[in-house]
Amino acid sequence: MATQRIPDVESGRRLPDAMLADLRHLLGARLALGLAEREQHGRGESYHATQAPDAVCYAESTEEVSAILRLCSAHGVPVVPFGAGTSLEGHVSAVRGGVCIDLSRMTRIIAVRAEDLDVTVQAGVTRIQLNEELRATGLFFPIDPGGESTLGGMAATRASGTNAVRYGTMRENVLSMTVVTADGEIIRTSGRARKSSAGYDLTRLFVGSEGTLGIITELTVRLYGIPETISAAVVPFETVEAAVASVVSIIQYGIPVARVELMDTRTVQATNRYCGLSYRETPTLFFEFHGSPGTVAEQIAMTKELTADHGALDFESASDPDTRATLWRARHAVHYAVQAMRPNAKVWSTDVCVPISSLTRCIAETQADIASASFFISIVGHVGDGNFHLGLVIDPSDPAELEEADGINDRLIRRAIGMDGTCTGEHGIGSGKIKFMELEHGRAVRVMQAVKAALDPANILNPGKVLPAA
Repeated sequence: MATQRIPDVESGRRLPDAMLADLRHLLGARLALGLAEREQHGRGESYHATQAPDAVCYAESTEEVSAILRLCSAHGVPVVPFGAGTSLEGHVSAVRGGVCIDLSRMTRIIAVRAEDLDVTVQAGVTRIQLNEELRATGLFFPIDPGGESTLGGMAATRASGTNAVRYGTMRENVLSMTVVTADGEIIRTSGRARKSSAGYDLTRLFVGSEGTLGIITELTVRLYGIPETISAAVVPFETVEAAVASVVSIIQYGIPVARVELMDTRTVQATNRYCGLSYRETPTLFFEFHGSPGTVAEQIAMTKELTADHGALDFESASDPDTRATLWRARHAVHYAVQAMRPNAKVWSTDVCVPISSLTRCIAETQADIASASFFISIVGHVGDGNFHLGLVIDPSDPAELEEADGINDRLIRRAIGMDGTCTGEHGIGSGKIKFMELEHGRAVRVMQAVKAALDPANILNPGKVLPAA
């Protein structure tokens, strides 16, 4: 039957009439065409402009995702996957319209295998949901980027977060995935063995691909035992440089801290105001230690000594759960705390990662660069693995501020890449950092483009993301 194309009145774009009919038959009320719902699915948590899809499909199974992709492939319609909408680099913007596949209703925990220390879940399961389910087993999933992120989205963006210094990123913790390819084929990337030499490592290929090579619908991830003892510490310093230098020493000494987070003075001020806290308003490190009572006590003692050597103003440790929960709630609220410093503004959130030996210099040079900025800027970071973030609080409607922010971001990234670092440690590329891919990867970008062309020849999977046009 010939495909007739009719206008979508609210968006002004066009979708095939036959395709819409098939989607309605497949999904019923789970096909959304209303403007408000589509706009909600065309924006993340940062300054990027909303770009709404033409339709939102709420999938509930791998088979439904496959059916939707077969339809989109047949009609040449772009597809954008959506988890929780917490992305920061324009990952969910529908730059060419098309269909958004919302995976947030795929929330089934398929199998917990405590004896193997792994679990298989649907892509819409969140880390908080998973850890609530695991609590009775004595196990937990440690990757914690903040927010109520879905595991599928975390795998797609190769997320990490506050625990990465000890437990690694999603790259190290995803064992296997079920992925739907551009033509609707369902594949499993690997088995659950902890190592394999059989063929290409497709799991690592799809982790971090941001929905441009396939849509992740299920994943198997590693689990860990809940530590017998957990303790936290808050350590203020006179300067950011002193704080970061102490972290470099701690990592080089091999102290297995679970978390070490930095907030500069402005970030502590914003967090105090937003969360009703009273931390000393000076550059501050927040630590967490995991292990047996003896090993935690040893970690704390060594960390206290090393931070004192670098001029720590205080060292306040706490093991009670309420104090620790307050500390990490404050850390996870940073994005909104910083945004609240300027009503009606948006946060241009950017991140880089450098080798740990270059971290102090990179942050010091960045501080000097942003000292005269015309708007509020925060520095916060997972400094235990060389990763830090800037939060530039801007008015996105002001061309002068956008130009200034773009310049700061550009210099930050060129500074990090010049130190053999990366333009993003965990936010991903999305559409916001495509222009830096060739600077960082050179001719390797051509190899990535060849992989993309092989797996998605019609370029329907999250087009306009990750890679520059070939």
